[in-house]
Amino acid sequence: MSETATLTPPPKPVEGSDGLLIEVDGQIVPNYDATMVPFEEGDVVTGKVVRIDQDEVLVDIGYKSEGVILNNELSIRKSVDPHDEVELGEEVDALVLTKEDQDGRLLLSKKRARFEKAWRRIEAAAESGEPVEGTVIEVVKGGLIIDLGVRGFLPASLVDIRRVQNLDEFMSTKIECKVIELNRSRNNVVLSRRAVLEEERKEVRQQILDRLQPGQIVEGDISNIVDFGAFVDLDGIDGLIHISELSWSHVNHPSEILSIGDTVPVKVLDIDRDRQRISLGLKQTQEDPWQRIVDTYSLGDELEGKVTKVVTFGAFVEIMEGVEGLVHISELAHHHVENPREVVEPGDEVKVKILEIDSERRRLSLSVKRVAGNEPPPGTEGAGGDLGPVRDLGLSDDVFAGPSVSGLGDLRAAMDAQAAEAAAAAEAAKAADAPVAAEEPAAAEEPAAAEEPAAAEEPAAAEKPAAAEDPAVEETAAPDEPEASDEAEAAPETEPEET
Repeated sequence: MSETATLTPPPKPVEGSDGLLIEVDGQIVPNYDATMVPFEEGDVVTGKVVRIDQDEVLVDIGYKSEGVILNNELSIRKSVDPHDEVELGEEVDALVLTKEDQDGRLLLSKKRARFEKAWRRIEAAAESGEPVEGTVIEVVKGGLIIDLGVRGFLPASLVDIRRVQNLDEFMSTKIECKVIELNRSRNNVVLSRRAVLEEERKEVRQQILDRLQPGQIVEGDISNIVDFGAFVDLDGIDGLIHISELSWSHVNHPSEILSIGDTVPVKVLDIDRDRQRISLGLKQTQEDPWQRIVDTYSLGDELEGKVTKVVTFGAFVEIMEGVEGLVHISELAHHHVENPREVVEPGDEVKVKILEIDSERRRLSLSVKRVAGNEPPPGTEGAGGDLGPVRDLGLSDDVFAGPSVSGLGDLRAAMDAQAAEAAAAAEAAKAADAPVAAEEPAAAEEPAAAEEPAAAEEPAAAEKPAAAEDPAVEETAAPDEPEASDEAEAAPETEPEET
């Protein structure tokens, strides 16, 4: 007995229906499978927004039910309003989280779909060096958070060519940045807007460098102030004014005389074209006070000044704005001074006499003790109005820069050694000027007549006043003293016969 197998023919799509209709057993029925998009969890699908609620958004992706995007899966921003993120009828990309949860819902994520696309775009930009564009969504400590589809961090130091004081002004603005660090495993993206700006201004900077020449006077704005100086914006390129080039007088910190935003004239001192660095000077655009000193004063002039610093080896006195002179410790008073603060303090107004003006080394030596009216008591060495020789103190230029110079210990040791040599020379000079006085003890050792008590009691001794007056004899009579001494010694031998 033979069996005849009956085979069911496969469904055939109806022509002109784009596969939405099929023929089954001679009947035309809808092809439901053709209306469903095949996908798996983790895939990125595209759908149309069909409903917006306060806590979720419904999206039609061509599945048997709409997909659901919960509020926290809409954006990387915090606490967003769904109406601000999507609109009805808008086509959006979403990543499939699960095809069916415990409630039978198809769960999607818009922010994760953006995240995946963004990573691919950011990785490509990092390789090519092309900038990426994003919106500033947060201001945090140390910089800005940029929405690139992922959260990118823009450090404050890389927001602009010069440091920005107020980062809030960038809030909600779109900016272009370069990717300088990327770590997918940690979802870490570090950006730099400064790199984009510098590249744009590279040609401009080269034109500025070509235009500038050493010795030129130009104007610029103070863009930044640091401990060692101030930076000046010269229409697209920064130059540095070192703290030593800010003023002819001593400056403790650049902020004492400059503020960010100030417009100042500066002189171009040097240009390193290879490294694109410009050295500027501010004091060179101002009058040199040393020239005023040379033109106005001469040696021996007396003038008023103000003590600005007191150091171990003396005191600095400002006699004109921008010009300080040194009163060495030996020129503070006629008596010995152990510590300059025994005589002066910072802020004291003092009268000084100019001892030396060294224009080449920009040094000014002053004296307090030599001022008229400060003469020593009569008979004291140094009385008189003449300046006398000015001892070379051997001070280096660093001494005149103030007490904070390097090598201060060596300076003090040198000063102590020089003072010891001067004292030894003074003692030797004193000994050379008084040779007779050194021999006086020999004359004073002739007490023979004064030490004879018997001669003082005898009448005969009274008749010989010369012997009694020997202690008052002047130094020129010293050679005759031996004869008077012989008579005094002979007196005791004759007196017994007269008795």
